[in-house]
Amino acid sequence: MTTERQDIVLNYLKEHNIPFTCYNHPEGKTIEEAKRWWRDDGSVHCKNIFMRNHKGNQHYLICFHCDHDLDIHDLEARLKQALQAQGKPSCGKLSFASPERMMKYLGLEPGSVSPFGLINDKEHHVHLFLDAALLDDSNYADPSRKTLSFHPNDCRGTVVIALQDFERYLAELGNTYEYIRLY
Repeated sequence: MTTERQDIVLNYLKEHNIPFTCYNHPEGKTIEEAKRWWRDDGSVHCKNIFMRNHKGNQHYLICFHCDHDLDIHDLEARLKQALQAQGKPSCGKLSFASPERMMKYLGLEPGSVSPFGLINDKEHHVHLFLDAALLDDSNYADPSRKTLSFHPNDCRGTVVIALQDFERYLAELGNTYEYIRLY
């Protein structure tokens, strides 16, 4: 059984001829909960966090391998360096965005954060940082089939999508994104 938020994601992918698979499972709002339900399909299951800068006028979605944790101070330094290298303003001090901001910019609730929430960011306000390690062959059971897994904007489902098809999805959306070494 799918939900409206999940249907929006699946329909978007279908409308843009982006291949994927999806399966449903009991609720998994945290990585630890979700791991009980994920299939051993060779994909990299991603952790996603939604952050804001100190002024609250810029928001960042950060995606990385689910088995890693990030040090916020190190993350700030890495994002600052990446943004300044592009001539953009520094992110400054980062903090987790509130549930209200999450709903405003991604149309999501805590526990369901995913890059598929960018479908709801019609003004392309959110910048996506993807860990460059997601490109490394060593992360995949079959490197010729690099696939990633994300919630379809509902923590009761998982979308498995090839890395190249995920990048096609991002190109269709128009949000800015980049790969950066996060650890």
